Amino acid sequence: MSLFINNKVEKTFFELSGIRRRLILILFLAGFITLIFRALYLQSLRKDFLQSKGNAVSVRVQSLYAERGKITDRHGDILASNSPVAIVRVNPANFKINKNQKLELQDILKLTSDELDQKLLNNKKEFDLKKDLSPDDERRLNTQKIPGIFTRKEYKRFYPHADITANLVGITNIDNIGQEGIELFQNKILTGKIGSRKVLIDRNRKTVANLDLEEGRLPQDGHDIKLSIDRGIQYFTYRELVKSIDIHKAKAGAAIVLDAKTGEILALVNLPSYNPNNLNENGGPTRNRALTDKFEPGSTIKPFIVSSVLDAGILNPNSLVDVTSGFIKIGSSTIHDVHADQNKPFMTVSEVIMKSSNVGSIKIGLFQTPKNLWSTLNKVGFGMQTGSGFPGEVPGTLRDYKNWTKLDQATICIGHSIDLTLLQLAQSYTVFANEGEMRPVTLFKKEEIPMGTKVFSKQTVKAMVEMMEQVVEHGTAGNAKIIGYRVAGKTGTAEKIVNGTYDKNKNIASFVGLAPASNPRIIMAVMIDEPTVRSHFGGGVAAPVFSNVMAQVMKKLKIPQDKKPQIKVLPQDSINSNETI
Repeated sequence: MSLFINNKVEKTFFELSGIRRRLILILFLAGFITLIFRALYLQSLRKDFLQSKGNAVSVRVQSLYAERGKITDRHGDILASNSPVAIVRVNPANFKINKNQKLELQDILKLTSDELDQKLLNNKKEFDLKKDLSPDDERRLNTQKIPGIFTRKEYKRFYPHADITANLVGITNIDNIGQEGIELFQNKILTGKIGSRKVLIDRNRKTVANLDLEEGRLPQDGHDIKLSIDRGIQYFTYRELVKSIDIHKAKAGAAIVLDAKTGEILALVNLPSYNPNNLNENGGPTRNRALTDKFEPGSTIKPFIVSSVLDAGILNPNSLVDVTSGFIKIGSSTIHDVHADQNKPFMTVSEVIMKSSNVGSIKIGLFQTPKNLWSTLNKVGFGMQTGSGFPGEVPGTLRDYKNWTKLDQATICIGHSIDLTLLQLAQSYTVFANEGEMRPVTLFKKEEIPMGTKVFSKQTVKAMVEMMEQVVEHGTAGNAKIIGYRVAGKTGTAEKIVNGTYDKNKNIASFVGLAPASNPRIIMAVMIDEPTVRSHFGGGVAAPVFSNVMAQVMKKLKIPQDKKPQIKVLPQDSINSNETI
């Protein structure tokens, strides 16, 4: 009986299990069929629903901005930095705008209706509408809440000293890539590396969430660069150069202030300049003419001609030179002294420098062989780049001595038939500040005094500096004097070549000087292009710039005075006045 009951229960159990299996199978099939029909429904009849959901959020790889390095002067004062701006982007698929919003957008972007329409209609894919929107304009735009328009933060280059440092520091383009000056020269160092991360964004380009941040790549900011420039000295130089060009109605000008011991450039100014923050405001050339423009140095080359002869032991400072006629004939050419003195048939070598005699300088230079004279000029850097690395720097022209005629050698002795840059000229005078050793020049701050190249003996340099002191005290550069300091220097005036011939009405006026002369610390070279009013000579046009700037430099750098005041002998009845001059 018990066995019969157990068999019946077991049979009933198995029958129920089969029913359950079929029921479960039917439910699975029904659910699967339902899903298929739902998918077909959504993909065909409700396709817009899926698209809206897909567009609602999406994963994007977002770029992380890397800040461009700053450019500073030697004391850390900012010469180039970054100012926040916004990039305005448009997603045409979502873009919708009403009439009032369009008028506001035109005003914000400074575009006409036609210009805006052209930009919007000519782009099917997402694009940049404007790349340098100010923070204030960005806030105005965001309040409009125009579908399909969004902004992204970026930075624009800003130059706090504008045209004062423009030709040196340079500029970047709209993509923040260096185009001129230091910005171009050091672009790789200044430029950082852009980072990235995955983000979830909505249809309005707003970030909903950061995804796998640990797998992102962090941005690397560019490196800062410290120049050798002193902002204060740069300003003094710019101010005085502007005055001289204005007074003499000149075409252009340039000036360089150089640390005589380290070769560091403390100031480098060019005019006309431009405003790098707004290129439409000031249309001056962007090139740095002190390194890219060549000119004939005129009489500023004479100290090297004389030093070469002194160093060879051919003459001494007191040797007499015949300048009787005030002119010299070389073949069919005649070269005159500008200020001939018929009552003084002979000049000492020192007087030739002091009075800047062309005849005397040529006769002294012709004592040298072409090879030896060329070697001297080559050693002081003429005909080659200075090694500054500045973009566009030119080497100047010093032709091979094997191709010189006697006239070539004669004209080179007075600064013609040779051309150079103002930086080359300033560097060459470092031989007179370092006991005959020429120092390399640099635009970057240095902590150590660099090794130089020996050119002249210590004795030759000492004699030449004394001669150049007389140029300032009693010669052509009286306007270069600085109260309390001994100054040595040389003026230069050269006619410009126009259509293959020298034009007497177009001149380059220049001056190069050292101070204090007892132990030169600072060198300054000044060049004024085509002065037309008052004077066209280096002593009248360029020397005053030197004096005014260097007086400020001596004070700023706290360089001790080396010139004792002269005591004026007064009548007995006024002996108590203690007047000095």
